[in-house]
Amino acid sequence: MKRFAYLGLGSNLGDRAAFLQEAVAGLPDVAEVSGVYETAPVGGPEQGPYLNCVAQLLTDRTPRQLLQLCQESEKAAQRVRDERWGPRTLDVDLLWIDGEEVDEPDLVVPHPRMHQRAFVLIPFCDVAPELVASLPGAAEIMAADAAQVAAIGPLTLSS
Repeated sequence: MKRFAYLGLGSNLGDRAAFLQEAVAGLPDVAEVSGVYETAPVGGPEQGPYLNCVAQLLTDRTPRQLLQLCQESEKAAQRVRDERWGPRTLDVDLLWIDGEEVDEPDLVVPHPRMHQRAFVLIPFCDVAPELVASLPGAAEIMAADAAQVAAIGPLTLSS
């Protein structure tokens, strides 16, 4: 059965927009993509700003298959995992799957920190405003941190 799943994408190394464009273009089952937002990094070492977006998929893939898809996208962008929360060419997180909860050592759905991060919530709101509104504390986080998130525009995909 198909249901909506949401992926958060971010990049702060190299051609950030190209990494997002290529990642979204390579995703199956894309139903909608948020606008692109430039955001300050949260946590980790000193680093440059990120471009972030959220992709909505209409899919019948399992949570494990979606996690594998996220990891394959990162690998295609030559992501290197040197430092926790360090700079990266591409970060793809599985945020939410309608009707699914997973709590395993390497996979937690819904994403455990998404409701604390304006850089996730603001683009997420573009594609699923009712869902974001239902997350505890989301409105307060978005209001408090909105100044740190700048709208860049739509993601342009080649046809």
